[in-house]
Amino acid sequence: MKYLVLGSNSFAGANIVNHLLTHEHQVVGISRSKEPLPTLLAYANHKNIKHFNFYPFDLNHHFNDIKNIINQYKPTYIIDLAGQGMVAESWDYPEQWYQTNIVVKVKLHNFLRHCDFLESYIRVSTPEVYGDSPENITENQRLNPSTPYAVSHAAIDMSLLSFCRQYQFPVILARYANFYGPHQQLYRIIPRTIIYILLKKRIPLHGGGKTKRAFIYGDDVAESIQSIISKGKIGEIYHFSSGKVISIADLIRLICQMMKVNFESSIEMSPERPGKDTLYSMSTVKVENELQWFPKMNLKDGLHKTIDWILRDIDLIKTLSLQYIHSP
Repeated sequence: MKYLVLGSNSFAGANIVNHLLTHEHQVVGISRSKEPLPTLLAYANHKNIKHFNFYPFDLNHHFNDIKNIINQYKPTYIIDLAGQGMVAESWDYPEQWYQTNIVVKVKLHNFLRHCDFLESYIRVSTPEVYGDSPENITENQRLNPSTPYAVSHAAIDMSLLSFCRQYQFPVILARYANFYGPHQQLYRIIPRTIIYILLKKRIPLHGGGKTKRAFIYGDDVAESIQSIISKGKIGEIYHFSSGKVISIADLIRLICQMMKVNFESSIEMSPERPGKDTLYSMSTVKVENELQWFPKMNLKDGLHKTIDWILRDIDLIKTLSLQYIHSP
């Protein structure tokens, strides 16, 4: 069996690669971004790195190269995390999000439906597709996206399910709570909060931090992929989350407590970002019953591990940018 991870240099993608290498699988990684410094790459220096082949290709600009790689390696499983991320920024260039997350993906799926070696295509999606929703969203919740980012994810999810109905395309949709853990991009809320505290900078609290999110640790994301491959059913949608929501203000307050700094003196109020949803809390009953998957890492222990990572590499991290840099 061979695995292809699209978006292998993303935080979740790198954790999945790391997990697959630990189990001595053959893995091919494709990502439009070059491999970052080891501190930002979970699989860096893995003892089984000889089982991994990486290609710095972009679906928009290297489509034929990616087709050739797929035909060469004939992966049994494709795990797709590739695409334009970031919610607020999608309002600036919505056409780029639609091109990368919808148009070229449909082109890829139309090619892949002819590949008889592919057993399953695991699409990593987001609860953003549901928009503002009450607690305990099930997999049957109506889609109601609020931003171009969310629209692009909802559209490609629906396209994939139509391919599944028409062509028996072997897709499985997996929607995740917010990722976190060691090696995450520094501009994300948890590492950025920790770094700002260490640098004695004030943390912007958008909209007063009222939005609520659930979080899932990187290793738990990787384990969930294995559960999908082992027990998931083609054409199904699965939710993966810690199951517990926390406001962004309370999340930052918790990190401040753990790092023994005052919350009020560590923050500054900032306007809410456009189209930001207040809450989506996904039910995980389906994965618990059908896949026997449960998160192993609780939030506080995961935060401790993330703080330890940043403290260990803080001299290097201080030299790196803490801002998201858009790449069309």
